[in-house]
Amino acid sequence: MGFFDRFTSKKPPAPPTPPTDSAAAASDGLPGGPTPAGRPAEPAAGPGTAATAASAGSVKVRLADAREKLEARDLPAALAIYEEVLAGAGDRADVLVAISGDLGSRGHVAEIIELVAPRYDADRHGPATGLNLLQAYLAVRDPDAAQHVLDILFTLNRPELEERLHGFSNAIAEMLAAPEAVVGGGGGRDPAKVGLISISKPIWFYGLESLAAQILPPKEGRLRRIAFAQLAVPGHAPEGDALKQPEDELGRLSRAIPLWFAETFYFSPVYAPVAAIGIMTPAEGGSHYAAFGAEWTMDNLRQLVETTAEGLDYIVTGALKATAGDYELNLRVWEVKTFRERKSFAARWTPATADASLAQLHAQVRGYMEWSPSSAAFAYTIPAQPRAWIETLGASLGLFLVEKTILPRESLPPLKPDLSRAGQQAAAGEAASFAFLTLRHRVAKLGLTEEPIEGALARSPLVNQAQKALG
Repeated sequence: MGFFDRFTSKKPPAPPTPPTDSAAAASDGLPGGPTPAGRPAEPAAGPGTAATAASAGSVKVRLADAREKLEARDLPAALAIYEEVLAGAGDRADVLVAISGDLGSRGHVAEIIELVAPRYDADRHGPATGLNLLQAYLAVRDPDAAQHVLDILFTLNRPELEERLHGFSNAIAEMLAAPEAVVGGGGGRDPAKVGLISISKPIWFYGLESLAAQILPPKEGRLRRIAFAQLAVPGHAPEGDALKQPEDELGRLSRAIPLWFAETFYFSPVYAPVAAIGIMTPAEGGSHYAAFGAEWTMDNLRQLVETTAEGLDYIVTGALKATAGDYELNLRVWEVKTFRERKSFAARWTPATADASLAQLHAQVRGYMEWSPSSAAFAYTIPAQPRAWIETLGASLGLFLVEKTILPRESLPPLKPDLSRAGQQAAAGEAASFAFLTLRHRVAKLGLTEEPIEGALARSPLVNQAQKALG
């Protein structure tokens, strides 16, 4: 399914039936460029023109050549080939979907609009290219053009696409309701810079580096590199001065849930995970958490890959919503090699069902990614109460970033509930004890409370060592 599906629905949308071989891969895998779909398509080139060069056999070869140019990051050369192919075969549905898919999968959204939009006719070329065009208009935040394409796709009366199209309709509605919304909620005129902090080890491990050999599993051979991105919070992302206030519940969950998955995958012998957390630096200085008002765009994903020194194989993105105590989380697994969405997951919960729903979601992701536990002195176990554990991870992140002077102290919420919760969890296992010990140590080191903080710890020689290491 196209990468812009992340804007959408409560249930994973069904992918359209793609036209043919390479074109199918392109349309099913990634977005292409949007097009004012109501325009009549340009006629195919006539005899004696470049149509002769773009014969049935050569078209496929030339499209492959263009794909190679894109892989080599030679966009001008690829565009020259596309212009040649379109001159002779620009009315073929498979050609349009292949070009829009290949360009979209590599983030060249504007070029999709320029090349494909003028030629697309929904009745003649079908929905696959139209979906790529629609997604491209969403990428460049042009809701009017996206709405135009969407309306035409609805007129095709394809029942298998109905849920997917309604999802796009919701995305357009959100864009119209907040036309200036961008990462951090600052708008296109906001000079603030948003950067990403990569947390490459369990957040509770920092401070226990002297015990790395006993706690962290060995990493050998070819590892699968996976990033868990901070979740979007559509319709909830704070703006302006509100971003500088202590994090609220959804803000913490948007960061702590990726931390939980990254922590789990660290304790697998075949994965090297990171959690990618957004930090905003306003023009006037200082810094605070960033909020993502919409799911990550293809440009965001490519930037993350390009700024990760050792590269990535997978990225997991998602969106989190809450209404009157009813929570909804959607996750998407992206394969970086093709920038193709491989799988989506969804979970809903209330405060009473949070542990069961989150545990089920976690198990589904582990199963799909073929997660297996590491063999090490420290045996990592999945927490029995994930909702409380996620809160502890969120609190640990905030204190860690304050200690590193990345965030100001004023960004921290009241500490007593977090310390109390972590203390109550501490006896549940070694990881829970480590989390409580490093949390308590960081609070004391920063001089944030004078109250004695106690909690029963798991009975373990390794926990005793950790307690001594922290003093």
